Amino acid sequence: MKKLWTLLIALISMLALPASVFAADGSVIDTGDTSFIIISTALVLLMTPGLALFYGGMVRKKNVLSTTMHSFIIMALASVQWVVIGFTLAFGPDQSGFIGALNWLGLSGVGIDPNPDYAATIPFIVFMAFQMMFAIITPALITGSIAERMRFPAFLVFILLWMTFVYDPLAHWVWGVGGFLRTMGALDFAGGTVVHISSGVSGLVAALVLGKRKGYGKEPMAPHQIPMTVLGAGLLWFGWFGFNAGSALGANGLAGIALVTTNTSAAIGALAWMAAEWLHRGKPTVLGAASGAVAGLVAITPGAGFVTPMASILIGLVGGIICYFAVSVLKAKLGYDDALDAFGCHGIGGIWGALATGLFATKTINPAGADGLLYGNPTQLGIQALSVVVTIVLAAAATFVILKGVGVFIKLRATDEEEETGLDLSMHGEEAYSDFIGNEILLSVVPSKSMAFNPIISKQPSH
Repeated sequence: MKKLWTLLIALISMLALPASVFAADGSVIDTGDTSFIIISTALVLLMTPGLALFYGGMVRKKNVLSTTMHSFIIMALASVQWVVIGFTLAFGPDQSGFIGALNWLGLSGVGIDPNPDYAATIPFIVFMAFQMMFAIITPALITGSIAERMRFPAFLVFILLWMTFVYDPLAHWVWGVGGFLRTMGALDFAGGTVVHISSGVSGLVAALVLGKRKGYGKEPMAPHQIPMTVLGAGLLWFGWFGFNAGSALGANGLAGIALVTTNTSAAIGALAWMAAEWLHRGKPTVLGAASGAVAGLVAITPGAGFVTPMASILIGLVGGIICYFAVSVLKAKLGYDDALDAFGCHGIGGIWGALATGLFATKTINPAGADGLLYGNPTQLGIQALSVVVTIVLAAAATFVILKGVGVFIKLRATDEEEETGLDLSMHGEEAYSDFIGNEILLSVVPSKSMAFNPIISKQPSH
C-alpha cells in the first residue's frame, strides 16, 4: 500500500512539472512559455478597446462613436494586413538591414515549429500573433491626434498605408534579425521607438496637416465622459503587463522584472503628473492621474526588461512630469491641435523612455542587453539617441507624404457642417446617446393598470 501511494504521488508530481513537446523539426516547445505568450497576446489585444474607451471619453459626445470606431476598426484592418504582408515585411529574412523579404507572405512557412532567431521555445505562429497586437495598437494611438475632424474613408486608406510604409519597416529595423538599428545595438524592449515615438510623431504631423478643429481655442471642448477615460486607462495598465512582460517571450525571470518595472513606472507616473498639475493649476484631476499613469507606462516600455525597479521610479517620475508640461504648456505655446495628446504622451514619453534606457540599462538585469551611461557605457546613450532621430525622421516624412498622397484622391478633412453636426452622425449615421425613451423605460415607471390609457406608450414603436 505504501508503495502504491509513493507511485501515485510521483505521478502527480510529474504532471505538475512544466511540460515540453517536440516540434516537427526536433526543437523543443515549452508549454509554459507558450501559454504565457498566448495570454500576453490576449492582454495586448485588450489594450486597443481600452484605448477606444480612453480616447472616447475625452472627446465631445457627438464624436464618441467615431473615435471608438477608429480603434475598433483598426483591430480588423491591421489583423488582415499583418497576416497578408505585414509580418513578413517586419520579421522576414533581412534585405540589406531595411526590410524583410516576402518569404512569409500570407504566413507561408509560419507554422507551429519554433523559430530560434526570434523565439526558440514557442510556436512561430504564436510569436506572429503576439507581434500582431503591437501592429494593431500602434496606428490606433495616432487617432488621438486626429480625433473629431478626419473623414473616415481617408482614415482607412491612411492607416493601411502607414502600417505598410512606416510601422513594418521600423519594426524590422529595431526588432528584425539583421535590421540595421538592432545590429547597431539599439535597445527597445517593447516598443519605445517602434510603437510610441512613431505613433506620437505621426500624430503630430497628421494634426498639422489636417489643421485645427473648428472652434479650437474659442469653444469649450471638454471631455464628455471622464469615467469612461479612467476605465480605459485601467484596461491599458492591465494590458500593458502583456505588452511589456510578454516581450520577454517566455515565462521567466525577465518577464517578472518587466512586470515590476512596468507597474512601478505607471504608479509613479500617475503621482508625478498629479503633483505637477496640483502645483501648477492648484487642483489634482482624475483625468490628469489617468494620463500620468499612461505616461509612466509609455516611458518604461523601451527599458522594461533592461533596467532595475529603482530606475523605473526615476523613469516614470520624469515621464509623468515632462508629459504633463508637454500637454499643458508646450501645446498651448506652439498652438497645434493634438486633440487627445497622442504626441504629448506617446511622442514625448517615448523619446524620454528610449533615452532613459541608454542611461539606466544594465546587463545585471538582462545579459542580452547592454550597459547604459550610468553603468560605464556612454556609447549606448548615443545609439539610443540615433534610434530616436531615425524614428522621428521616418515617421514625420512618411506620414506627411502618405497624407498628401491620400488627399489627392480622397478628401481628408470633414467639412465645417460635418464637424458641427459631429462625426458620429455625419460619418456613421448614429448617435451614442439618444434622447428617445423606449418602451422598456416607460413600462418600468408607468403602473400596469394605466398602460392602455397612456397616449405616450401607444405611440412608441414596437421592438
